Amino acid sequence: MSFNEVAVIGAGQMGSGIAHVCALAGYKVQLIDMTMDRAEAGIATITGNMNRQVTSGRISESEREAALDRIRPADGYGQIDQADLVVEAATESEEVKRSIFTEICPLISDDAIICTNTSSISITRLASATDRPEKFMGLHFMNPVPVMELVELVRGIATSDETFEAVRTLAERLGKQWTSAEDFPAFIVNRILLPMINEAVYALYEGVGSVEGIDKAMRLGANHPMGPLQLADFIGLDTCLSIMQVLYDGLADSKYRPCPLLVKYVEAGWLGRKAGRGFYDYRGDHPVPTR
Repeated sequence: MSFNEVAVIGAGQMGSGIAHVCALAGYKVQLIDMTMDRAEAGIATITGNMNRQVTSGRISESEREAALDRIRPADGYGQIDQADLVVEAATESEEVKRSIFTEICPLISDDAIICTNTSSISITRLASATDRPEKFMGLHFMNPVPVMELVELVRGIATSDETFEAVRTLAERLGKQWTSAEDFPAFIVNRILLPMINEAVYALYEGVGSVEGIDKAMRLGANHPMGPLQLADFIGLDTCLSIMQVLYDGLADSKYRPCPLLVKYVEAGWLGRKAGRGFYDYRGDHPVPTR
């Protein structure tokens, strides 16, 4: 099984990145969101990122132009029947994702495969919202998609070998390294990463260190490329909280309890870079710690 056209649902940070790498790899891409303004904003993000790739010499100008020509924005599912692969990259909410699958299944080709970019939610449960659980699996890209090499491939209980092999081949064609993860809450990367971030928030909450002190300690003491609180802002604090809640609910272990300070920041709308404020305030010329 091979793919010619990919429909990406969600034109935000992850969806635009997935559309970006698919188009560069030669696939036709539909970038779908709720409004045309959002879909076109995704195209603008892709254009800016590709321009930087040209400037750095990673791609040529002709490759950039050809890739952009392969992407078309859409504010609905009017042409989704032309796609042989659908990649859902909506917000990290099981309710939202299930509603999308329920809506698209009657519209897409019988042969089309559906993948979800969820970073934590059960693939088997999401597959149950479709009419093709054997043609459904997790394809979890890392952020930022054009830069990060890894994708996690996650099978649900019903995912067929043919589906897995087709999606694995796609990942390789996109130039990604892949790892196969079992369908447990948060899979591999976030099962390890998010509890570390949550513990860093606890260290801040308990006064063990300041925002700058905690991030500096992990950059220089553990050789991390960025501190855990800076990384949380980059991921989005709402996404971090959602993943911790999935871990806490799914594994029933108190060590995964979300830090109350993380909850408070999300309740305040301080979601990180995308909101202009999180553990750092990004509204000035330079990020400033908020605690």
